[in-house]
Amino acid sequence: MIRDVTRPSPIPPSLAGRPFTAAEAFAAGVSRQTLRGRRIRRLHQTVFVCADLELTLEIRIRAALLILPADAVVTGVTALRWYGLDVGYDQRLHFSTTHPHQRQLDGVVVHRRKRAALRTVHEGLPTTTPAQTFVEASRILSLPHRVIAGDWLVHRQHVALARLQRFVDTVHDHGVRRARRAMVWVRERIESPRETVLRLMIVFARLPEPEPNVPLGDQDHFVGRPDLVYLRYRVIVEYDGRYHFESLAQRARDIERREALEALGWRVIVITADGMRRPHEVVWRVYRALRDRGYDGPPPVFSDMWDRWFGAR
Repeated sequence: MIRDVTRPSPIPPSLAGRPFTAAEAFAAGVSRQTLRGRRIRRLHQTVFVCADLELTLEIRIRAALLILPADAVVTGVTALRWYGLDVGYDQRLHFSTTHPHQRQLDGVVVHRRKRAALRTVHEGLPTTTPAQTFVEASRILSLPHRVIAGDWLVHRQHVALARLQRFVDTVHDHGVRRARRAMVWVRERIESPRETVLRLMIVFARLPEPEPNVPLGDQDHFVGRPDLVYLRYRVIVEYDGRYHFESLAQRARDIERREALEALGWRVIVITADGMRRPHEVVWRVYRALRDRGYDGPPPVFSDMWDRWFGAR
């Protein structure tokens, strides 16, 4: 007896690589049986993707936007991630809308506003402006994470520091008080989140604040722009991430540059990723270097909040 085995109908190309609604699937000729089958994955009640599609941040955002109100815009920590910075611990998707009726979606938080948030289109998605994003994200981020966000948005030229400051000073949105507290510590020329964390570890332990990425050299040539610099005490604090050790060429350049700086009279403190796991030791190393170069201020102070933010886990 010969069985008549019918091959499953292919998924229409128009639905591949993106989320789609049930209505779009039916319009493309997909049957209800296929929609309930293993080749299709349901993300929300009426939103689906092909089962083999990677659920990137973009796919998750686009899936939610298919059934959220038309004015919904990516905001908060989700907008920060879309701008390129993964910060904080909340992995839910955050959106803003003025629509009075909201749908409950798994893994999605919808913030209802009386007035529409300032919005733009970033990489093809409706997103709150960088300044608005900073304020919205400040609702839930810790102080160090807020400063990381501000430093990063400024360094990546998503928003100028002066413009961000003006926005935070004048807006009255929820979260702005937390944003204002963070702006006290936001700086230009901070080139990585780790530089922000290292700087805050130092200043929140009540040591003097170093200047970020100051060009150094002598009259003849430029030597480099160390991460954190104490010009008065001629002390440099640098963070070496994994890349500096995995790249032999980068490692060789780092060594040559530091030898040149030391020849010019600078004391160079190098903090590694492993060293950051011992944050108290990091701060004491900076303090001892400053003290050896003439700093006569008090030793570091580690508050309970400092330990909560930076203490080794």
